[in-house]
Amino acid sequence: MGDQGSKKTNFPPFVVAQEITGPWTVKFDPKWGGPESIMFDKLVDWTTRPEEGIKYYSGKAVYEKTFDLPESLRQPGKRVYLDLGKLKNVAEVRLNGKDLGVVWTAPWHVEITAAVRPTGNELEIDIVNLWPNRLIGDARLPENTRLTVTNVKKFKPDSPLMPSGLLGPVTIRVAQE
Repeated sequence: MGDQGSKKTNFPPFVVAQEITGPWTVKFDPKWGGPESIMFDKLVDWTTRPEEGIKYYSGKAVYEKTFDLPESLRQPGKRVYLDLGKLKNVAEVRLNGKDLGVVWTAPWHVEITAAVRPTGNELEIDIVNLWPNRLIGDARLPENTRLTVTNVKKFKPDSPLMPSGLLGPVTIRVAQE
């Protein structure tokens, strides 16, 4: 009964230190209908893009971005995290060539303390979505031009698309140890 009313958390309190804004390079797999590389001015749901190769894409896309982190945020006793905001559906994160893990459920963040530098941080985020969008896109095509071969007829050309991609905002958060 002595702990009644006390709140325990799995993570320390965070302070948003910096939002990673501006354009992102996004690379899709052309074998699955996506463009090899495209610049997104901002993070958006793939299903809102005008390009059919992105709108109906299912599979892995790699987001790339370079950012700087002020030295003031890399002080002893501070842990630095990358918060991906919202994403659909799974992400694998690499920073400066170091694999930082996979996130598949909220909270969508990874610790970057050991990998982050003051300048020239090279961020790569693999995002993998679900198959329905490709199946919906293929349902709009003649059978001989479809990218998938399946006997699943669950999706129709006018079925609603599932939100996909890195939606953000992507932020740097700092926590006291």
